[in-house]
Amino acid sequence: MNFLISRVTNPVEHLSRIGVDPASVPIFKNKGEFVSLLIYDVPTISANVIKQEMLAAGGDAAVHKHSITLKVQSTNVLTMGTLAQHKKLIEKLSLMHYWNLDEIARDIKNCLFETKVRAIELPSGRRLEFEKPLIMGIVNVTPDSFYAASRVEKDKLIDFVARMVNEGVDIIDIGGESTRPGSDRISEEEELNRVIPAVETVRKNFDVFISVDTYKAKVAEEALKNGAEIVNDVSALRFDPAMMNVLKTYKPAVVLMHMKGEPKTMQENPYYEDVVKEILYFFKERIEKLQEIGLEDKVIIDPGIGFGKRLIDNLEIIRRISEFNSLKKPLLVGASRKSFIGQILGNLPPEERLYGTLAVTAYCVLNGVDIVRVHDVKENLHVIKLIQAISQ
Repeated sequence: MNFLISRVTNPVEHLSRIGVDPASVPIFKNKGEFVSLLIYDVPTISANVIKQEMLAAGGDAAVHKHSITLKVQSTNVLTMGTLAQHKKLIEKLSLMHYWNLDEIARDIKNCLFETKVRAIELPSGRRLEFEKPLIMGIVNVTPDSFYAASRVEKDKLIDFVARMVNEGVDIIDIGGESTRPGSDRISEEEELNRVIPAVETVRKNFDVFISVDTYKAKVAEEALKNGAEIVNDVSALRFDPAMMNVLKTYKPAVVLMHMKGEPKTMQENPYYEDVVKEILYFFKERIEKLQEIGLEDKVIIDPGIGFGKRLIDNLEIIRRISEFNSLKKPLLVGASRKSFIGQILGNLPPEERLYGTLAVTAYCVLNGVDIVRVHDVKENLHVIKLIQAISQ
């Protein structure tokens, strides 16, 4: 008898090739889709229950080695099992109204089955949709951004943006203050003078989504009045208390970016025990702030590559980028030509970091990133199109 065995990474895609009854596909998907969830800071007594219930369902859960003796007060829990086994866990924990177990069941259910935001309603009535990865093109109306080719003078702005639009950009991100490591802040007046004419020019000449890269409420407000529809705030609404009121009034999409410290000092010995865990908790708190004013559905999250992070932190964030999808918000990554790429490739300058950027884009798109913020539209779009074609 002649036969062949091949190990597959996505068993569900092979069901139709085998010729199974279509009605059985959901059943096989539950049994064939392996899931691992990392649940942070679970009280030890609750963690022990989760482990026992996962074992009873036919899966397993990893906990701290001293959990069974209660020598630790809390532990992270890593569940391992099929989707069907996790459904059984949810059913059992939902009936346990003690030790936070029913709350954990609710959060597991949300993580596994709540739909990630696939569109954001914008002030203009248009929708920012995430059915495919979007490209945000960087336009710096500044004299000192770290990559010289991204700096645009007023008389060259239309040509600069036209090239991006022709190459397939989805969003134009206009910034008037450099936030590179060590950069100094500029006055509100100077930023307004740089940004608002640029927003007006782009809106007048192009039918493209406009994002304003600012943490200043007044700059955001004036940009929104003049055609911007997205606020990209590197401080995640922390630097200017008035920003929250601007968002409440105009209801734009808002990018919340994680940064430790501020641009001037953020690279002075940053340290994390678990960088992804810290950023996830940060976003949880920031999203809850926006939920208070009814804008949680406007949120886009950006883990802030290079903003108060070491090389190992940037790599850890990218390696685990899919974990941010658990927040169910559109996910943006801005890694284009940044210094960590240069460090890995032999201290290359920004001008020589394109290929490294494209590698990061490919990895991010494969792992559920919705927006890549880049300097080079055409090249990154080519990568995205190939990844999409392979993944279909």
